[in-house]
Amino acid sequence: MTPDPRRALVLFSGGQDSATCLAWALSRYAEVQTIGFDYGQRHQVELACRERLRKGLRTMRWGGVLGEDHVLHVGVLKELGASAMTDDVAIALQQDGLPNTFVPGRNLLFFTLAAALAYRRGLTVLVGGMSETDYSGYPDCRDNTLKALQVALSLGVERPLVIETPLMWRDKAATWALAHALGGGALVELIRRESHTCYLGERGVPHDWGHGCGQCPACELRARGWRAWAQENASV
Repeated sequence: MTPDPRRALVLFSGGQDSATCLAWALSRYAEVQTIGFDYGQRHQVELACRERLRKGLRTMRWGGVLGEDHVLHVGVLKELGASAMTDDVAIALQQDGLPNTFVPGRNLLFFTLAAALAYRRGLTVLVGGMSETDYSGYPDCRDNTLKALQVALSLGVERPLVIETPLMWRDKAATWALAHALGGGALVELIRRESHTCYLGERGVPHDWGHGCGQCPACELRARGWRAWAQENASV
């Protein structure tokens, strides 16, 4: 496959979804840069995983495509109010029905900052790991939200930008399957071993699906997806 000559910027947290999206982008574009955000999240360990994942991907077939990494500090999200993602509170549902892991405006801000960096660097594609198939109901992960944001950002920088969300209609089992299709067992193992998804930042002894507390919603989704994919893969 001939690489798309456009250059991409991946919102790369260090989690399973964004690591899979990074491999997806590396398989398609001529150059791929990454951007991460430190917003005071409880699972800061996620940020520490980013360079190990980048190093692992670089040693695969994408070394010549993977470009610069950028980390921005956006503690203002924590200053705006408490959430289970930034403060030591139990994960629960809010009165509006959303989980209190929802950080209002997070993805809107992340994509806005990514668009500003893309403008400076001449990048035209923004890639995020949002999904509304296997997710917690966050409104800023929805396809319609991101389609509207793509229009607003393109107008705001007077340049056509494309927001790609390769996982939007994939559940976690399909996300593991995508990783396998992109990089085989080596990529699956890299993501299983080095990525981090747990909201509580628990690393510890790995489970079959990777590191995590095993109890929070993120761990439950990841574990359920892994087992569904592994069962299907074993039967092939």
